Amino acid sequence: QEVKIFRALILGELERGQSQFQALCFVTRLHRNEIIPSESMAKLRQKNPRTVRQAEEVRGLEHLSMDVAVNFSKAAQLSPHIHNVCAEAREAIYTREEDVKFWLEKGVDGSMFEVLPQGSELPELQRCRLCPGRWQPCICSYSLSIEWYPCMLKYCKSRDAGGKVSSYKCGIRSCQKGYTFHYYVPQKQLCLWDEET
Repeated sequence: QEVKIFRALILGELERGQSQFQALCFVTRLHRNEIIPSESMAKLRQKNPRTVRQAEEVRGLEHLSMDVAVNFSKAAQLSPHIHNVCAEAREAIYTREEDVKFWLEKGVDGSMFEVLPQGSELPELQRCRLCPGRWQPCICSYSLSIEWYPCMLKYCKSRDAGGKVSSYKCGIRSCQKGYTFHYYVPQKQLCLWDEET
């Protein structure tokens, strides 16, 4: 279904009354050419697998407004991986309305999605970092960065005996990308990290 899943595990701060950890899942549409095909990845052997790698290309920060909640018990038809990857985040799986429209056109059951309250509907809904009360609803922000992922195939050119130039796959290009997800929480207590940013 062309699905991309981000999972974040945030360690709780016991002195602030938080449990051991909080899990979040962000599900978005995977666009073609965003990552190299898995069959190409399987063929490429990595030399020096223990090396810490630097991305060759830094792609810009993307801000995503996650305005829809995904029902965990119905999410398997969107992607079978959601059940494994998002098991700890049952009540905190988010996606975007524009991605939902794309999946509905592909025949996915719409009952797994629930549109969350928006700032435009509720003028009192603030960013969590500006919100004075710990039990008030607010818009939370969570940022993450993928430091290294295979984003494109590299092509090299070769010349045959007749002088004809042809290209062939000769490796992968790596990228780094940052994301900031904005989403509704029913109480600021679920977004305490947003105070520090």
